[in-house]
Amino acid sequence: MAQIDAAQTTTSDRARGWLRYLHRKAYTPDNWNKGGQPLEWWDDRSTPPMLNFCRFDLLDSSYAVALMADKTPAWREVYAGILDQLIMRHTTYHSAIDWLTQIGHDPKREQYPEEYRGLIPAEHWGNYDAPGWTANGIEPWGLQMDPVGADGNLFYKGFFLLILGLHRYVSGDDKWNQPFDMVRDGEHTFTWSYSGIAQHLADQWRARPEGCHCENTKIWPYCLTGAGLGLMMHDTLFGTKHHEVFDTWWEHALKNYMSFTPQGDPEWVALYYDPIIDHVQNGGPMAGVPVALYLAPQRRDLAQRFYDFAANALGLRAPERQIPVLPDRRGNVLAYALATEFGDDVARRRMDELAERAFEPTWSGAEFTWGFGLNELHPRGQMNATMMMGEAGGDGAWWRLFNEPNIEKFNQPTVVGVDFPTIGMREAFYEASTSTLHLTTDIGDDTARGRPTWFRVQNLRDPQDCRVTCDGSEFTNWWTLPGGEIQIAADVNVHSFRITEKVGA
Repeated sequence: MAQIDAAQTTTSDRARGWLRYLHRKAYTPDNWNKGGQPLEWWDDRSTPPMLNFCRFDLLDSSYAVALMADKTPAWREVYAGILDQLIMRHTTYHSAIDWLTQIGHDPKREQYPEEYRGLIPAEHWGNYDAPGWTANGIEPWGLQMDPVGADGNLFYKGFFLLILGLHRYVSGDDKWNQPFDMVRDGEHTFTWSYSGIAQHLADQWRARPEGCHCENTKIWPYCLTGAGLGLMMHDTLFGTKHHEVFDTWWEHALKNYMSFTPQGDPEWVALYYDPIIDHVQNGGPMAGVPVALYLAPQRRDLAQRFYDFAANALGLRAPERQIPVLPDRRGNVLAYALATEFGDDVARRRMDELAERAFEPTWSGAEFTWGFGLNELHPRGQMNATMMMGEAGGDGAWWRLFNEPNIEKFNQPTVVGVDFPTIGMREAFYEASTSTLHLTTDIGDDTARGRPTWFRVQNLRDPQDCRVTCDGSEFTNWWTLPGGEIQIAADVNVHSFRITEKVGA
């Protein structure tokens, strides 16, 4: 019998600490509707002027949650609940506030700071909208208030499609594939569904093989690659063929939006292409790094080339060099996540050392976050979430989530009713070869240690004819429930439970 790889089946202490923090953050009520205001811990500060909107905190957080859920496939309810809360916020006015309020050209474009120069065509400086300004209403598109239905706003609908797919994959719940309302601002209320968004995006993209635009006039490889990943997950779940539009676009992108040396290193990657003025804004070779995160499950070899260039440029594998702490920590945390995804153990160890020294790993009770040396009241959600992809992932884990998805989990024994965050699961998977459900509990509230708790197991072949052990010994404090479940009485502590079904039952 093959030995179980604990790194593939067990979440780390820090990952579980961050999950408890994110759970509290997601379930604390706030008001993202018009006239309301998201709580200030939702990150609208990172990487201005493009990503400093709260919805990117929702999106980035979902990736790490999905990776954790894939490690504990027999315990999904907490992950699914968090994803549901993130999606709910993404349907609101504040999630689309840039598209709904940045009407026409930016009135402040003559006052942009000098650091924006690299984002704007040099000959148009002072008369050109910076990335991040959506410019809803400009010609030739006109005013389009639906953030999904609009010709532009690709970065909104594409990333939203991805988080919707991750929720469906983790939970199996078709909730968001039923019609739901978005924005909900009186006359500006729009009804969509998960599959409806996927179909609409694929149709738009098919009509624009050069790519749909994000901000009006700008086509971003970064956002289109993320949108392609969203279509890929929908195809996996529903058997559609929407991802073909990405395949067609990618051939165009290789010829027009990037260039490589004869040795295969990136020479430059486009930040964006403006079809109105026929201009490619050159982002240099490092612009491939954020693309690599979304490209890895779709074109892994090329994504690794983007990463390898960055790893060498930043000295991630060179012990004699000090890895720089970048002014925008996003570059560091992307390197950490990609080093983990590509199994670059040397770089990962060096990034771990940097994180310990410079990124302020912080425990607050049972919750874990990084402060990144920014001296802010609330930890940066976007940066924490991407760091957590490195903490919670593993070699090829992000790739497997899309290319080798675990669909069997929905038919296998599953633990539910866990009193999270008082107690959680650090391990929860079904071993088909031995018909055994492996569960290892985790303490989320040390003041509750030893307190009674209960959880249930569903999808057993014959709930009355199974064997339960706890910490290697026979365990009898369990019983069957109507509906084919069993209930296990335990205490708040670290215990290893094994629920073995009768073979042939």
